[in-house]
Amino acid sequence: MIGLIAAFHGYSFGTIALSRPEMINKGLLYLFGFFLVGIFEEYSFRGYTQYTLASGMSFWPAAVVLSLLFGGTHLFNPGEGVVGAASVFMIAMFFCLTLRRTGALWFAIGLHCSFDWGETFLFSVPNSGNLAEGCLSHSTMQGARWLTGGSVGPEGSVFCFLVVALMFLVFHLLHPAKPE
Repeated sequence: MIGLIAAFHGYSFGTIALSRPEMINKGLLYLFGFFLVGIFEEYSFRGYTQYTLASGMSFWPAAVVLSLLFGGTHLFNPGEGVVGAASVFMIAMFFCLTLRRTGALWFAIGLHCSFDWGETFLFSVPNSGNLAEGCLSHSTMQGARWLTGGSVGPEGSVFCFLVVALMFLVFHLLHPAKPE
């Protein structure tokens, strides 16, 4: 996603903002923090809650309800917008697909963690409207909101929808549905 934004001149990595020890320290702290975020959010929206709700209405209707709720909760983040929340809904639906096909939350937790870590620390851009301190670089995003996502960050970019659609396709091909 960042690569597509950069290809259209909407992202520049900038200069390194941290010393080598700070890179390691901050990088690991953000990684641990986002691992906890991944665990918390995936278990909250696709763990027990998904299992319980699906027992009453089946898997995919429960997935839609909880993904809408997940996207909606992001609207409370500063700088988040409707487009960003819609892409969060789509990402949540992808996480539901990974749960359905693998039977476990670990893929979703790992991807959730790496997505947040990549946006926040590695590429040093806003994540769901939040711009963090102590990021790797002095990156800049320039250009139209449809390209960069504006204050929301890359999840508000049209490229997020394209990348997540591609993730759906690739995951579907690599992990086909098992007969029920």
